[in-house]
Amino acid sequence: QVPLVESGGALVQAGGSLRLSCVVSGRIFSDNPLGWYRQAPGKQRELIATIFSGGSTNYADSVKGRFTISRSNAKNTVYLQMNSLKPDDTAVYYCNKVPSTSYEYWGQGTQVTVSS
Repeated sequence: QVPLVESGGALVQAGGSLRLSCVVSGRIFSDNPLGWYRQAPGKQRELIATIFSGGSTNYADSVKGRFTISRSNAKNTVYLQMNSLKPDDTAVYYCNKVPSTSYEYWGQGTQVTVSS
């Protein structure tokens, strides 16, 4: 079983919306806070949204008020609802436990491209 599988990325116009999904292996899902990260071309990967087992959430300032992270315990899935998308949101989006380092397993990610 692949530990992390992201999906839902697409090409979308500025102002549009997308919902990303990430199926997470059971152990990772149950034992850790989970988050969505993104990496834009030429930039480092950054954490943009976190959800804790109790349901509380944190967001980077750049996405606060536009993105919503959620989780389905029944489906071992983490979601990222993205609204009011901007060209600056263009990146490969990944999910993983929080915190995670570059030395740990990362999925393939899902590409989000926002055209102006």
